[in-house]
Amino acid sequence: MAYTLEQLAEQVGGKVVGDGSCQIESVATLKNAAAKQISFLTNSLYTEQLANTGAYAVILTEELIDKCPVNALVVSNPHAAYAKIATLLSPPAYPRQGHHPSAVIAPDTKVHPDSFIGPNVHIGQNCVIEEGVSIGANTVIGNDCFVGKDTVILANVTIVGKTRIGQRGLFHPGVVIGADGFGQAYDDGAWLKVPQLGGVRIGNDVEIGANTTVDCGAIEDTVIEEGVKLDNQIQVAHNVRIGAHTVIAAATAIAGSVTIGKHCMIAGAVAIAGHLTIADNVVITGMSMVTSSIDTPGSSYSSGMKAMPTRVWHRVHARLMKLDELAKRLINLEKNQHDK
Repeated sequence: MAYTLEQLAEQVGGKVVGDGSCQIESVATLKNAAAKQISFLTNSLYTEQLANTGAYAVILTEELIDKCPVNALVVSNPHAAYAKIATLLSPPAYPRQGHHPSAVIAPDTKVHPDSFIGPNVHIGQNCVIEEGVSIGANTVIGNDCFVGKDTVILANVTIVGKTRIGQRGLFHPGVVIGADGFGQAYDDGAWLKVPQLGGVRIGNDVEIGANTTVDCGAIEDTVIEEGVKLDNQIQVAHNVRIGAHTVIAAATAIAGSVTIGKHCMIAGAVAIAGHLTIADNVVITGMSMVTSSIDTPGSSYSSGMKAMPTRVWHRVHARLMKLDELAKRLINLEKNQHDK
């Protein structure tokens, strides 16, 4: 579907500089864009590509208008505007109606007729599937689950453990929601499994990436608030609470009973120890290990060590191994100096 540049500007609250009547059919990069395509510029590293772009129009900020040789759509946040426009021009095509004959649905479960249930889907007892829900092939939904209006669940997803999902969610292939948390009690040389009796509550507009797992609560529920975006292969342990509009990148592991605030940004491969609290608007950079609570809203935390040439790392490692000895020598020197 095509839109004029002026129509796109109205959708994102932007201003057109140039021909607002030009027709836009799709999006492309600055380097590879052609006629009837729109691109965007947010990173100064790509400014040099702007001069030779073949796009009909470019989404950019006011400061870059003078460098733009084609029509411009001026906004304060080009990346967000691009996301909205790309969605308009290439809307996701999820099926919304039809129940495949191979699907198995418990008799007491309520499935809205205006929903899609794909091949080999299994839905357990006492569930509610609301209007506009789309459930992909081979997905399993256990007993006592609720899936809110217009939520999309793609293929091979498993949802169990008394899970409640809000509206307009998006769950990518391989997601597991509501599996048992890792609860073990040590008793006389052996480990006893602690029953996981809670559920999972997920708010509206939550997206969960491929093969991410969210465990059910031990007693109370694990909670993911509205607008949270989780990347692929994240572990969310039992009784974690993730505040609204927080984003978490791939391979992050969150131990049990962690509370994460609203509007946080957590990068990839972060490890968060159990029973901690992270304040609102906190940024944690990639590969960080969080072992104590972060109480200051709006703060940024980092740890880990950057990659370096192997020969340099060998020297650094050798010196690290001597730190304890050097620290003891320094303490003794300071003590001797003080005694004099």
